[in-house]
Amino acid sequence: MTILVSVRAFVLEPIETETQMLVGYGRVSSERQSLDIQHEALAQAGCEKVFSEKMSGRSTNEREQLAMALDFVRDGDTLVCTRLDRLARSVGDLHRIIERLTEKKVAFRCLNQSGVDTDTSTGRLMLSILGAVAAFENDIRRERQLEGIEKAKAAGKYRGRPVSIDPAKVKALKETGMGAAEIAKAMNIGRASVYRALAA
Repeated sequence: MTILVSVRAFVLEPIETETQMLVGYGRVSSERQSLDIQHEALAQAGCEKVFSEKMSGRSTNEREQLAMALDFVRDGDTLVCTRLDRLARSVGDLHRIIERLTEKKVAFRCLNQSGVDTDTSTGRLMLSILGAVAAFENDIRRERQLEGIEKAKAAGKYRGRPVSIDPAKVKALKETGMGAAEIAKAMNIGRASVYRALAA
């Protein structure tokens, strides 16, 4: 009996090694906005995988897709976004994200701000400059806001935040025999707010 054995069975296939990957991240602030333009730009840039979400970018908190993207990227990969404000709206958040990527030996690239590329020393410098400029703009904005408040106070036009809880209404409900928990539920406020209103 002749037994035919495939030579291929004894040939060791080369082990596939991890290759560098471009990983995209896109974000818009609300459900009504479209991610299509960002998705198209990231695809054209060569991103093999894209994480995206519709959520405010004021901080990294509760941004599930960003967290998944940061967990997904590996040594040698590059995280790509279209604009810096898509990744973070806070300088602190931006630096924390970049620090985490750096610890994982992952590069960062911003498409619409082509000088921002942490794979190069010039890109890292540009990122630091942009972060410093953003922080400076925030300080100026805050200073102008405080100046505006002081002027409004001096003119007798500033009354602070409007009172959101009507103490009279709380007391009126209390007089009907309702307890603090019932009042809180009826007015959709916390029990602590009920006690403060009653003490007012």
